[in-house]
Amino acid sequence: MSFDLAAHMNAMTRVVRNLERDGKPAKAVVASCVYDTDAADLWDALTSKERLPRWFLPVSGELKLGGRYQFEGNAGGTITECEPRRRIAATWEFGGGTTWVNVTLTPAGQGTRLELEHIAHVDPRWGQFGPGAVGVGWDMGFMGLGRHIAEPVAAVAAEGMAWIAGAEGKDYIRQASAAWGEAAIAGGDSLDAARTAAEATRKAYSGEA
Repeated sequence: MSFDLAAHMNAMTRVVRNLERDGKPAKAVVASCVYDTDAADLWDALTSKERLPRWFLPVSGELKLGGRYQFEGNAGGTITECEPRRRIAATWEFGGGTTWVNVTLTPAGQGTRLELEHIAHVDPRWGQFGPGAVGVGWDMGFMGLGRHIAEPVAAVAAEGMAWIAGAEGKDYIRQASAAWGEAAIAGGDSLDAARTAAEATRKAYSGEA
């Protein structure tokens, strides 16, 4: 893979926020990165049924306000907000549960910043895996998107599946899991609990659990 993984990893920002959702304690896992393209191109990469499978997953349904969508083999939901080239929000329904995803695009120098906020009610899985449970998956998505922006015609998603199983991919998972553990500590989790959860996340994504 010619994509500069180290530069991408260093460009990522990871934050964990404590909040309430529908009157219940919740956590927001927030990932952001600046991409070297304009908002129109980045929006198209995020919402085009033709482009999404190249770097993420095939998607079906209606990608518009109020529409239902379904990622193949993964989550589905309803699009609750849609401001072209600026913001999209949706429910994220998976495994019988519902969480919420907000994506915002803002200008950043010559590029565009993508911020993704994934909100979930606090449950026992947080204690086991921490923010990396969803954060590492989004990290890989951000990485795939970065490579797609750099190489629009490459079959990034198909190549990525084999790459993740290799040594370089597992090292990326290790780094991302550790980074989300540090974000959890900055967000108020204890050092021991956050790092134990980060290691559990690493094992899960690496197929060792």
